[in-house]
Amino acid sequence: LLITSFCTSFCSGNAKEEPGAIVCRVAPSFLRFGSYQIHASSGKEDLEIVRALADYAIKHHFPHIESMNKSESLSFSTGDEDHSVVDLTSNKYAAWTVEIAERTASMIASWQGVGFTHGVMNTDNMSILGLTIDYGPFGFLDAFDPSFTPNTTDLPGRRYCFANQPDIGLWNIAQFTATLSTAKLINEKEADYAMERYGNKFMDEYQAMMTRKLGLPKYNKQLINKLLNNMAVDKVDYTNFFRLLSNVKADPKIPEDELLVPLKAVLLDIGQERKEAWISWVQSYVHELAASGISDEQRKAQMDSVNPKYVLRNYVCQTAIDAAEQGDYTEVRRLLKLMERPYDEQPGMEKYARLPPAWAYRPGVCMLSCSS
Repeated sequence: LLITSFCTSFCSGNAKEEPGAIVCRVAPSFLRFGSYQIHASSGKEDLEIVRALADYAIKHHFPHIESMNKSESLSFSTGDEDHSVVDLTSNKYAAWTVEIAERTASMIASWQGVGFTHGVMNTDNMSILGLTIDYGPFGFLDAFDPSFTPNTTDLPGRRYCFANQPDIGLWNIAQFTATLSTAKLINEKEADYAMERYGNKFMDEYQAMMTRKLGLPKYNKQLINKLLNNMAVDKVDYTNFFRLLSNVKADPKIPEDELLVPLKAVLLDIGQERKEAWISWVQSYVHELAASGISDEQRKAQMDSVNPKYVLRNYVCQTAIDAAEQGDYTEVRRLLKLMERPYDEQPGMEKYARLPPAWAYRPGVCMLSCSS
């Protein structure tokens, strides 16, 4: 189905016709935190709807929770001064809430791993299944910038920027647990425990993911924090840097003037002071690699399996859109095929991994609005 609409770029008043379409989204469920929150905020008469929706979700999407029993020993200390215990087998809604919190934490840790920025993380855009849904003005990091937001309506506060996503995830869990508490499905300690589990799960997943991205045998907070600081200072391309990092050899004898050769494609226009900072970091990194005893070939294969060669950069999408508006869908089909295997080299497709051109940083390409 093709329809025609009138569009103005960022409300400029310059209306033009453009083709439109109906987009069909597919997911096991589109129940989201807001599906429950709206009823809890509507007064006592709607609270039973919250329970009914919870029962529906558990029956159809979390059936294992219905079959839990005391023998599974799902009792946990809350860490409070009174040493109270949360028993997830005695309240299916508490167990359900904890699982949603952990799924959400895993999802957001995965976002951070590939530089994905959702852009609109309010409660009606957060799936109870831990799925990425309702990403309108989304974007992948190009130059590493923790404050990056792909959403023009998120300026200037940048509430949903890349660095804030883990905390906003926790905020969403807090809203969800408050909703279930209002409906008398969970108590305060169960709500607190779900939020605690979110934090623990996120840190476990994030640290494990960053460890794999660097090919390290164990998490090294100091090394990773220094790397991210360097990347932010020099605005290093997030995707390309980690992909190239697998080419660094675990050889402490590499001459200092050759240490940055594998990374030269992303360490652009850096002065001597910054070059020395990067040499210092790579030396520390090589030392860690050498101590691991993992072969360069094995480590490269492992790192390339978690660091994508290709991500759906906004400027690449825009190029495909421009061609499609002229009736040529070749580029759209090529992109769809490319993104089926983002971790593979795919010889002949290297241009899709290039650094963004200057025009890619204009509004409407690098950043979109919710109505774009």
